[in-house]
Amino acid sequence: MTLQQEIVGNAMQMAVVNLHPGQTVYCEAGKFLFKTTNVTMETRLSSPSGNGNGNGNGGGGGMGGMLRQAMGTAMQVGQRMLAGESLAFQYFTAQGGQGTVGFVGVLPGEMRALELDGTRAWFAEKDAFVAAESSVEFGIAFQGGRTGMSGGEGFVLEKFTGRGTVIIAGAGNFIDLNPADFGGRIEVDTGCVVAFEEGIQYGVQRVGGLNRQGIMNAVFGGEGLSLATLEGNGRVILQSLTIESLANALKKAQGGDKQGPTGGLFSTHAG
Repeated sequence: MTLQQEIVGNAMQMAVVNLHPGQTVYCEAGKFLFKTTNVTMETRLSSPSGNGNGNGNGGGGGMGGMLRQAMGTAMQVGQRMLAGESLAFQYFTAQGGQGTVGFVGVLPGEMRALELDGTRAWFAEKDAFVAAESSVEFGIAFQGGRTGMSGGEGFVLEKFTGRGTVIIAGAGNFIDLNPADFGGRIEVDTGCVVAFEEGIQYGVQRVGGLNRQGIMNAVFGGEGLSLATLEGNGRVILQSLTIESLANALKKAQGGDKQGPTGGLFSTHAG
């Protein structure tokens, strides 16, 4: 059953979801806005099992099934803790008729509803997830090796699989691109990547070489040492505002900007 939703607002958008009787949607803790009285709310540590019932009891009955379920939940919580994500999810189910639930992001910007058909997963930046149908599975993907260590913002990704609607949010305005339309590869500020389809290869490369111009790019260019690379044929969603630039603008407005006029490696932002 397709999730009936509407994204409203401008500078900071909201998602208004209309639930059919018995239909369930879940969100990351802290992104709930409002609900009608006939919608129940339940907080759990586990994400849906992907079978649509949200119970996560696919491991069989008896003590062994309960143990496997508990271990699975502990692994999920441990992954989210390492990733710096919320430890719990909130589940909303309409009872006795249609119900309505509202969700918000955490930064001024846009939202986007992605429709998963079960053939391709989607990956998103940390904290992009807002809400999804219970038939959509939420997971954590770690970028390993050189990509993860040098990528900064891209080290931890959220992964969405299954069938149904998932709602994500970002900062500023969104732009949709396909690297295939630009010769198969694009290079992006690492903080501007919001989400991309499975099949897109994500990587990180140094800005320039270890020469005069490379050092100038890193120190004075505002991008630091690395750029994200996205290759392949598929959808990519970018955001126009990064968390670092927003934080630096707020510090500057409060008289606490110690970054100077250049940015780059002189940035004091630790996030």
